[in-house]
Amino acid sequence: MKKHTYYAYYQRKEMMMRKILPCCLMLSLLLASKASAAPALPTPGMQVDPATTALVITDPQNDFLSPKGVAWPLVKDSVAANHTIEHLEALLQTAKSQNFQVFVSPHYYYPYDQNWQIGGAMEHWMHDAKMYQRKGPLSLEGFQGSGADFLARYKPYIEDGKTIITGPHKIFGPEANDLALQLRKHGITRVILAGMSGNLCVESHMRELTEQGFEVAVVHDATASAQLNGLDGDQAAQTNFRMIASASWTTAETVQKMKAAQR
Repeated sequence: MKKHTYYAYYQRKEMMMRKILPCCLMLSLLLASKASAAPALPTPGMQVDPATTALVITDPQNDFLSPKGVAWPLVKDSVAANHTIEHLEALLQTAKSQNFQVFVSPHYYYPYDQNWQIGGAMEHWMHDAKMYQRKGPLSLEGFQGSGADFLARYKPYIEDGKTIITGPHKIFGPEANDLALQLRKHGITRVILAGMSGNLCVESHMRELTEQGFEVAVVHDATASAQLNGLDGDQAAQTNFRMIASASWTTAETVQKMKAAQR
């Protein structure tokens, strides 16, 4: 009788263990997955105020945005997918109607820039394609309608006597021009950034302005990037906009925020 009791006890114990062990295993896996899961990426956001916030547009020029531009074959698919041309105009129109200051950071090359001895891959491409060419810093000969000129539909906003056009940036970022100085001198601490091209000049401006202490929100569908040799500049740009900027907004979100700031 006693032997039978012990046998029944161990049989019940084994059955209990068979039920408990899978639960323990599932709990361990759940805890392990939670411990190894990446933390959520913060979304700091950015306040929009016409007194301290400006719209900054990089390279709104024909060589990128016109079908006749030398870089058009590289960016046309990205421009079409993002509706970049229309979105840039919507931002310019909203900025003007809502009394936001507008700054343009253009890209120009002069004849002596063609004699540079070193440069990166896309820098060499731009020089070889004769992109953004001007006769010289003091000459507008041949500028009207050229690849270096602004897209015609943007000229009413850019050439209104109020838009601040900085000196040219020479590679991708604003380190070589007066953009940061002009922003500070005009009381700007926050930047809404858009333009061409996403993973080159826009991203480089985002990085440098962030390093300079400005808050930056990038309008990610008011940019476009080159696609060549199996590389997609727009994918790279979108990732870095989200990871680095204070905010990455659509044009619709940006327009809404700019209009709401006036209420």
